[in-house]
Order: sequence, then C-alpha cells, then structure tokens
Amino acid sequence: MRKFQSLLPIILSLICSGVFLDSLRYKFTNDIKTQVIFGKLNDWTASFGADGLFAQTGLFSQYVIGSAELLASTALLLGCFSRFHRLQAFGAAIGLAVMTGAINFHLFTPLGTDPNNDGGGLFIMACVVWVSCSILLYIRRKNLAYGLGKIGEGLFGKPI
Repeated sequence: MRKFQSLLPIILSLICSGVFLDSLRYKFTNDIKTQVIFGKLNDWTASFGADGLFAQTGLFSQYVIGSAELLASTALLLGCFSRFHRLQAFGAAIGLAVMTGAINFHLFTPLGTDPNNDGGGLFIMACVVWVSCSILLYIRRKNLAYGLGKIGEGLFGKPI
C-alpha cells in the first residue's frame, strides 16, 4: 500500500501532463479543430458584447491556454522528483483551473461536450484531468502555501 501511495502522485502527474502536452500540438500549430473550438467560443462571447475574448489574440486565446497547460505540465513533471514535490501542488492548481474552465465551457456554452465529433473524448479527458489534478492537489495540499509561511509567521517560519 505504501508503494502505491508513493507512486500515485507520479501516475497522476503523468496522466495530466500527457493530456496537456498532447493538446499543445493542436493549440500551438493553429489546427483546424482548435480554430473551430475557439471560434465557437468567440462567437458565443461576441453575442453578449465580449467579441475577441477567445480570438487568437484574446485574453483566453489558444496560445494563452496552451501556455498555462505547458506551465502546469512542467511543474507536474518536475514534481515527480522528490526534490521538487512542492511544484506538483502548483502544477495541479493551474491544471485544475484550466480544466474547470474547459469543463464549464463544454457544459454551459454552445460548444457542447462533443465539438470535434470524437464521441466526447475531449470532454472526457478534461474530466479525467480535473479529477487527477483534484486528487493531486489534495495529496500535496501541505505544499500549497510553501514560501508564504503560516499566519503570524514570516517567510522562513520566524515569528513576525
């Protein structure tokens, strides 16, 4: 059981990073599937006056989301090494935020749960990553505030 507990964060990090890194080839090469997804989202936001929010240069463009996924993947993978375990909490938090947005956009916008006609695979993987990041964040919860100190203490644990 102890072996499984020590391997679980690594397994979860590999799952999340694998999904994130695989999606980068679509986001960073401006693939047609990515254009369709972000185009639908941009059209939807334009309908209530927020045109350009998901455009290629928008606040939530494929490049911005892809960069967040790359940062999360880097932190998750580096966190697999015992010296950098603290980074897994950071990577899981970013991954959870990105996937929370993705799941919400799939569920509550015209995007739907199957925008690529892939049987909902994209949506299912978003859910898998969301659950994996949630579990990893729980496992590494003590590392979330690393460097911030406890209430009433300075950065290095000395009383204020």
